[in-house]
Amino acid sequence: MDVEEIREYCLKKKAVTEGFPFDETTLVFKVMGKMFALLDLSGKHDMGLKCEPERAVELREHYNSIVPGYHLNKKLWNNVLFNGDVDDIHLMELIDHSYDLIVGGFTKKMKAELDAGC
Repeated sequence: MDVEEIREYCLKKKAVTEGFPFDETTLVFKVMGKMFALLDLSGKHDMGLKCEPERAVELREHYNSIVPGYHLNKKLWNNVLFNGDVDDIHLMELIDHSYDLIVGGFTKKMKAELDAGC
C-alpha cells in the first residue's frame, strides 16, 4: 500500500478525521477525537499503530519491520516500517486492530454517538 491508499483506508472507517496536530509531516488519524494511527510523510514512511501489549511484543519478535512506537508509549504502540516484511493485508489488519482498541475503550455514551453516526 502506498501512503494515499493507507490514508483512504483509514478515512473509510466510521467517524475518522485526519490532521497535523504535531508537525507538517505526521498525519494523525483520530476516531471521535482519539488518536489511533500516525502516518509519517517525511520520507521514511512508517505508521504508528496502537496494539495490545502482549501482541505488540509478539509482532516485534516476528517482523523485522515492526518496532516499538517512536515518541509513543512503547508498551502500547508499534511503528510499522513500510516496504518491509508486513504485507498489505496484515497492515490493514493492524490498522483495524488499532481502531478497534480505541473504540473498545469508549464510554457507553461515546459508543452510542459512534453508532448513531456522530
